[in-house]
Amino acid sequence: MLPLLLVRKTNKTMILTSSSSFITHLLSLPSTTPSSSTPNLTTISSSSSSHFHHHRSSSKGLFGSILRYKFRGYSSSSSSRVMNRGGELMDNNNNTKVVQNHDESMITYLNQREAAEVDEILMGSLGFSVDQLMELAGLSVATAIAQVYNAKEYNRVLTICGPGNNGGDGLVVARHLYHFGYKPFVCYPKRTEKPLYTGLVTQLESLGIPFLSVDDLPINLSEDFNILVDAMFGFSFHGTPRSPFDDLIQRLVNLQNQKEINQKSSVIASIDIPSGWHVEEGDTTGGGIKPDMLVSLTAPKLCAKKFSGSHHFLGGRFVPPSIVDKFKLRLPPYPGTSMCVRIGKAPQVDISSMRENYISPELREDQVEADPFVQFQKWFDDALAAGLKEPNAMALCTAGIDRKPSSRMVLLKGFDKDGFVWYTNYGSRKAKDLAENANASLLFYWDGLNRQVRIEGSVQKVSDEESEHYFHSRPRGSQIGAVASGQSTVIPGRDFLYQEYKDLEAKFSDGAPIPKPKHWGGYRLKPDFFEFWQGQPSRLHDRVCYSPQEVDGTNVWRIKRLAP
Repeated sequence: MLPLLLVRKTNKTMILTSSSSFITHLLSLPSTTPSSSTPNLTTISSSSSSHFHHHRSSSKGLFGSILRYKFRGYSSSSSSRVMNRGGELMDNNNNTKVVQNHDESMITYLNQREAAEVDEILMGSLGFSVDQLMELAGLSVATAIAQVYNAKEYNRVLTICGPGNNGGDGLVVARHLYHFGYKPFVCYPKRTEKPLYTGLVTQLESLGIPFLSVDDLPINLSEDFNILVDAMFGFSFHGTPRSPFDDLIQRLVNLQNQKEINQKSSVIASIDIPSGWHVEEGDTTGGGIKPDMLVSLTAPKLCAKKFSGSHHFLGGRFVPPSIVDKFKLRLPPYPGTSMCVRIGKAPQVDISSMRENYISPELREDQVEADPFVQFQKWFDDALAAGLKEPNAMALCTAGIDRKPSSRMVLLKGFDKDGFVWYTNYGSRKAKDLAENANASLLFYWDGLNRQVRIEGSVQKVSDEESEHYFHSRPRGSQIGAVASGQSTVIPGRDFLYQEYKDLEAKFSDGAPIPKPKHWGGYRLKPDFFEFWQGQPSRLHDRVCYSPQEVDGTNVWRIKRLAP
């Protein structure tokens, strides 16, 4: 659960080792990969005619190229590029431009010819079909939208679809947003009878997603919708938009005027190219759409340099190394399993203005279980059913004899009437704290359910037999990681830890049982206090607490409610 902690001292870098589960994950990665994000702190495609001329890039193919280099995971080939007077890198044909984004990463921008050529190769020698690319593009866009715009606050989404592949992307976006918990609507005024598109329409109709005509839409789209997905035209579009798309584009333009006078306005998310923009020169008239979000596909097109909105993402994640190498693509690596990656820095926000108005069922003290362990089991089952990531992750807070508190995330590995169990290194800081002060607290936070559970009590080591049994139930790599890590001790560097692991891996390569190290085992917190917290609107949160009380010589749990 815990990241490696880097401590710089003079000119030497020391590494404090982390929990063995994270080490095992880290050591399983190739040594040249970009560092992974820590668990629970996380980091997801357009045309009007002809072939699928408009997107697609990166990921598996990009990573194949990425793994050959160490510099932030980006490929470093630049032999055919020269620096122009504006500080941009350009190839010798003056076609592909590479510019630095906000975090000084090198990003490739494609011109129209290159973007079309990429699609032709994908659907030619590389064997991709249009519907495959459209599905991946739509999923990327939907994931980017979900990453920025919470479904609770931005629930009603109108996707405006054009007659070509960009419109097909929009239909796929609507389907995925439905499954992500949004309420999508679709405006698709110029339908094509091609089986691919009629199939997408049938899929949306089977979900009960409404199709609205242009006449059904309000003049002010902000009246009915929180998000407007611009899926009208992609990079292969030429000429001037005709009816009804000229009117629809103007309605999106009008939203910018509302923002300028501080009126409520929907956010606009454009797929690959803001409709009406020139693919290379951008908004040439100055009166075009100004989207809040742009999801570029394959690689940003040159017009994306003129994008001034808050959220620029890259989506796709499927281009093989041959295309990465042919077009000398420099693109950021996708984090984890995500289908999109942010380009540039996230917008600066006023932290004091960030707030969530929780909408949740009420938690009443006369409706909870009499036994807090039973109540915890119910909530834990809810977290499992909701598909939350690592619902057994909990913050463990300890304080040693110096009374300085420290917190870290660990994983719950079991609980019953006797308490809550986790495993760790007995030489770690938390272990030293517990040896000096057995009192500790646990905190579970289940964001998707607006719930917290806080548990306080005293801690003891579990029996050697219990630790032994759990140790040998773990994956073999995790067992080796526990042996290799002297958690919280200072070591020379990552290579040292990696070598320790490899040496142990070789030592136990015959499949013989790995002895549990004496410095590793479990702890059990026996609760003397529970608090169940349920987020509610206007900060009127529910807080129901349990504390032990003796009644007629018997210990029972007393339930009381606390003010939020």
